[in-house]
Parts: sequence; structure tokens; C-alpha cells
Amino acid sequence: MPRTFRVRDIAWQAGVSETTVDRVLNGRPGVRATTVDEVHRAIADLERQRTQLRLTGRTFVVDVVVDAPERFTSAVRDALERTLPVLRPAVLRCRFDFSDEAPAGQVAQRLLRAARRGSHGVVLKAPDHPRVREAVGRLHERGVPVVTLVTDLPGSARVAYVGIDNRAAGATAAYLVGRWGGPGAGTVLVARGRSTFEGEDARFEGFRRTLGEHFPRIAVREAADGAPLAELVRAALREDPGVDAVYSMYASGSSAGVREAFAQAGRACRLFVGHDLHPEHEHLLRTGELDVVLHHDLPGDLRRACHALLQARGELPGAPHSWPSSVQVVTPFNPPLPLPAP
Repeated sequence: MPRTFRVRDIAWQAGVSETTVDRVLNGRPGVRATTVDEVHRAIADLERQRTQLRLTGRTFVVDVVVDAPERFTSAVRDALERTLPVLRPAVLRCRFDFSDEAPAGQVAQRLLRAARRGSHGVVLKAPDHPRVREAVGRLHERGVPVVTLVTDLPGSARVAYVGIDNRAAGATAAYLVGRWGGPGAGTVLVARGRSTFEGEDARFEGFRRTLGEHFPRIAVREAADGAPLAELVRAALREDPGVDAVYSMYASGSSAGVREAFAQAGRACRLFVGHDLHPEHEHLLRTGELDVVLHHDLPGDLRRACHALLQARGELPGAPHSWPSSVQVVTPFNPPLPLPAP
């Protein structure tokens, strides 16, 4: 393997000793296969963050621990790596630890592992669970600040929350559902993901309260995750003749097939609202299968998360504080500008 990076940099990135890295680079035995994979992932991360290695200044290693589907973790990685070169005055490098629907105990162990690997701070998206909150508290005791992303951990020792204002997002969806179809009554299917995420609870509370206050004639039918969104819609259409709108807060699987499910049932979908402008939702907006996407500035959120971590470490003035980002209502006619090339 070519010696593109210093052994010290690879060791920091992988969270292992320099001796272990040297063994992997030279193909010597005595290293577990999982550790070999970690070293190779670290080298790939360094390749993407190559500009950071050329910068001078105090270097901080930030662990990004995210439990979410691959489409979201990919967006986080891309947005953060594009954001890193503009962060000053310190030099930040990121280690990524992604999973999807991992048990809370496993997420807690990954947080403690980040502390053992010498983390200077953690950006975290995780379920609101006592074991996760306890792990955040232990990191705080060790001087490792944690910033929550997109979904919060109320009552924990995290130093700040960054991400979409979830109650405002739910309220915005309720306003659209109520105004889109005129004064007539109907039923909106709210497809939820894992109930242990505080962000989804806040979205649902904002949605239900706003709909009840301003559009009480519209009924709400809640569907928990566990099946692809189109299957949840088909089941709701079989059981409830009033369903005529869908608000997908964070259901699993693809959003494609929702309109088809309505067509197969001989019913009209007056409004389909989704979250996050990932490539599938961009396509569905263009084809008219999705009406509105509630979006937020993920690169801006991650930039603010890094600033909060630097503030917590005394590298920037002021105390870290939460930054709920505004809700963007995206239609086929106002897509956000693409991220600039790094």
C-alpha cells in the first residue's frame, strides 16, 4: 500500500495505535479483520479530507455518530467534508461511525469508544434513550462535548442542538395539509419512523396541535414504521375510506409507490408531503409524485455544530448554544442551490 499519509494521521483517524497501523500497511499478521477494515476506512476518510491535512493549526478530531438510513448518513458525510475546509481557526478532521436502527445500548457503547479513541467532540444523531443520555453524560465528565443533530436528547449533558426546528416542521406540514385541499374534511396519514427519536415526537406534536387548532375537521391516522411507506399507505387505504393525504415524517423504505397505491385503490391523493431533499425526493418532485418536501440547511447545521464544539473547547469565543434551523418548503419550482464543489 502506498504511504500517502503519515502513520500518525492514520492512527488518529482510525483510533488505533501506530504499531497497529504499521502492521496493516505492511501486511503483517496479528491484527483482527475488523481492525484492518477500520484502518482502510480511516485512509479513505483521510483521502476525502486531504485538504485538512495540508492546513496548519491546532487539529481536533470530531467523531460523527449517526443512527439513520444510508441516504441521510451519506448526506451528512458529504456536507461535512465540504464544510471542513472553511472552518477556522482550528483544523478539524472527522471520523464517521454510522448505523441504521442500532440498539440504544450499542449506540451508547460507540459513544464511549469515541472517548477512548481520543475524541475532541462528538456530533450525534441517536434515539432518546436513558443509556444514550448516560453515555453523553460520561463523555461530558471526560471533557468531550456532544452536539446533537436533527433530533435532540432533552435532559442530557449535550452542549447544544443543531438541526431543523421539528415542531415548526410539523406545524408547517399541518398548515399545508389544511390549506392544500380547501375546507373539505378528510384524513391525513402520518407515517412515522422509530418512536424513540425525540425529533419525530416533536414533529408529530407540532403537526397534531396545529391541525387540531386550525383545521379540526381533518382527521389524523398515525402509522408506525416497520414496513415500506407504500405498504403503510396501502394498508391505510384498505382500512380507512377517508385517507386522502400523506405526511411522511421519516418512514423507512422508498417514497416511490405512494401515488401508485392511491391509483390502485381508485382514490386521489390531494397532497403528499415528505422530509429531506435527497436524490429520490428530488426525482419524485420533478415527476409530480411528491408535492412538497420540508427541508433544512444540513451543511449550515453541521457548520454550527462544529462551531459549538470549538466554543465548548474554548477555541472560539462565547458559550455553545442550540441553533434550530428554519424549515424550507421545497416544491419543483424552488429547489435549493447545490453545494459548491470542494
